[in-house]
Amino acid sequence: MPKMKTKSSAKKRFKVTATGKVKVGAAGKRHGMIKRSKKFIRDARGTMVLSDPDTKIVKKFLPYSF
Repeated sequence: MPKMKTKSSAKKRFKVTATGKVKVGAAGKRHGMIKRSKKFIRDARGTMVLSDPDTKIVKKFLPYSF
């Protein structure tokens, strides 16, 4: 049986924790910061954990991560 391929875009954007949760950087912070509120910029700092339905989708793209 050949190896399954990992989606290159997924391996650049997501990290899987030891407990199997998926970490991702906050969206919406690349450009256009003037129109964003200060609260949005503050809350979008760092990384966040994806919800369970989204985690199922991402794990299909990362077959050897869990």
